[in-house]
Amino acid sequence: MQKHVMGALALGLVSAVAQAQSSVTVYGIADAGLVLERGGPAGNTQNVSSGVGSGSRLGFKGKEDLGGGMSAGFVLENGFNIDTGTAGQGGLLFGRQAYVSLSGSAGSISAGRQYMPYFKALRDVIDPFGTGFAGNVQNIFFPSTRVDNSVEYMTKKYNGFSADLLYGFGETPGDTVKNRTLSGAASYDNGPLSVVLTHHQRDNALATAHTRYTMLGGRYRFGDITGHAAYSRNKDLLGIGSRDALVGVTVSVGADKLLASYIDHRDDSSPRQRARQAAIGYLHPLSVRTDLYAAYGHIVNRNGANFHVGTATDSGTGTTGFNLGVRHVF
Repeated sequence: MQKHVMGALALGLVSAVAQAQSSVTVYGIADAGLVLERGGPAGNTQNVSSGVGSGSRLGFKGKEDLGGGMSAGFVLENGFNIDTGTAGQGGLLFGRQAYVSLSGSAGSISAGRQYMPYFKALRDVIDPFGTGFAGNVQNIFFPSTRVDNSVEYMTKKYNGFSADLLYGFGETPGDTVKNRTLSGAASYDNGPLSVVLTHHQRDNALATAHTRYTMLGGRYRFGDITGHAAYSRNKDLLGIGSRDALVGVTVSVGADKLLASYIDHRDDSSPRQRARQAAIGYLHPLSVRTDLYAAYGHIVNRNGANFHVGTATDSGTGTTGFNLGVRHVF
């Protein structure tokens, strides 16, 4: 009897230790709203849309303590359209993110389908709208988000400084350059000031040309007001250069937030295409996890420019957009 009791206690202890050393979290966002678009080539539209402020998602993430300051982790994140119940990202099972990682005192390394450093700089530092709503910075700035077949290394933060490097394998037999992606960011984040310098480059399928985007941006918090600014120099596959600039503001009004931004795009093509976007938004929290939102964005295209007002998950079709909806985080 005593042996059975001791065995049960030992098994329980092992189980408790295992649970303390590893964990799995289920999380997600459910976001749906009314989206009105004006100025599209097929006419005005009125939609109930998913992922207006943040892409609707269901995710699983885990972490295991390996000892000696090392840990292993994973993220599997599925995107879905709450308005229709269909899968997002073209029907991919884990189209938002899918990667495994190892972390230690020197930083972390991960492999899979991951966010590029350029996008994270836009989302986390530069855009008052967090790359969502009608004011989405990616209506004008470089709109790509994720890199398949990628390996990423992120340093720990040292006195406010950190670095983020990503390499995306083109996976073309006999050639390491075709479809290759190079992306990185150097950041400073300390107190009210955050600054990031980021570069993203993608080679074409023939390795004869590449697109590239280099951006410097930051934000500064003073009291209830946060100022945002960014400047990007770009080149497309034809070698045509362009410049993007953003200024924006986030104002805390009690628990609410007022968002506003202005973006200017100019390119070096012979027509000298230009686009300007102005946007304003308002967030009202109903609880820690649920908020109501309203946003308005308008783009003026000149000399053949063809930019549209979209949302967090839709590139849009019109030059004017209005959003009204609810977002729940779980």
